[in-house]
Amino acid sequence: MTTPFRLLVTEPLDGALNMALDETLLEGRLAETAPPTLRFFAWEPATISLGYGQPLDQRIDVAAAAALGIGLVRRPTGGSAILHEGPDLELTYSVAARAGDFDGADDLLETYRWIGAALAAGLRRLAAPVEMVPVQPSDPAAMPTFCFARTGSYELEVGGLKVVGSAQRRQGAGFLQHGSVMLGAAPDRLRRVFPGTGGPTERDPLAGMTTLEAVLGRRPGFDQTMSALAEGWTRAGRSISARAISLPGGARGSAR
Repeated sequence: MTTPFRLLVTEPLDGALNMALDETLLEGRLAETAPPTLRFFAWEPATISLGYGQPLDQRIDVAAAAALGIGLVRRPTGGSAILHEGPDLELTYSVAARAGDFDGADDLLETYRWIGAALAAGLRRLAAPVEMVPVQPSDPAAMPTFCFARTGSYELEVGGLKVVGSAQRRQGAGFLQHGSVMLGAAPDRLRRVFPGTGGPTERDPLAGMTTLEAVLGRRPGFDQTMSALAEGWTRAGRSISARAISLPGGARGSAR
């Protein structure tokens, strides 16, 4: 049994506002004053988000980020850092839910699998031949600085290269999960802000990742990708009962 989700699509916001909104969505679900929510969003300005427990050290060039006009924020979810370049190059999703909203919602790995299957169904509607990676060993010592340098359990790849990265944090009976869908990339900017240290987990930040643009030979827009992911969500058996949409291009609308 699945509790119907609310679909929320918001205009690009800065890092602090995006993270505050997601924490509010989780708090509302924990208090049972709000439904479980699937949100699609983007960032303005471009922002590096750090994982909840990730150290900020020399492997992220904060001075270079500032010179490029890139913001910095810490996510309430775990995992490694991501450079969110805005709606032309990336779509970010969040899921705020609690135990009982779907079978397995109280289990970390099952939650990753349940959400990953829906994301995969959506990206296949764009003709992206994504595959969900099986359970991987968890070694905090091997955690790379950049999220897309390594693929974790139930994340999505094409041809062995990561195209969607996800991270989660559980709080009481609920959880918040974030994920990044790479529409395209800005290689020079990525390499400037993630210079690495030369260690085995700090290779070229582009070496382990791909983008929908590279896979499809064209770059799908934010709204096209959002629509495909929402359709994949429902086709994978995850129901949506309400929609509130404010697209990055400025078009607004809602439907119930």
